[in-house]
Amino acid sequence: MTSTTSQQELFRFLEDRFACAQACTECAQACALRASLVDPDGTDRKALVRRKGIMCAEVCDATCRVLSEENRMDEDGIRAQLEWCRTVCLECAHAFDGYPGAEEGAAACRACAQACTDFIRTLN
Repeated sequence: MTSTTSQQELFRFLEDRFACAQACTECAQACALRASLVDPDGTDRKALVRRKGIMCAEVCDATCRVLSEENRMDEDGIRAQLEWCRTVCLECAHAFDGYPGAEEGAAACRACAQACTDFIRTLN
């Protein structure tokens, strides 16, 4: 492997890591906003949307921190965090589907899940 190839791979890795962290941040914000707009004393459906939104915001925030900060987490730990984030995002998007006004939140969740998937591929 040449030095140029190594540099290109590193650059791509860092770009994917940044894109994933950014998608996580956007998803966390969208989910926190959506959860804050749902009546906490509402129906079971509203309670589910609120819970999923809060959980997704917390998981996305934690994932962004893992990706953004210098930490000692190994590649397996990062992969596990990304897979957890992807799963929670897809569950949240599903909960948001069909809920009035939650289309943007569902889209942010799906975008984050895709960014996690893309970044996981760079770890293999």
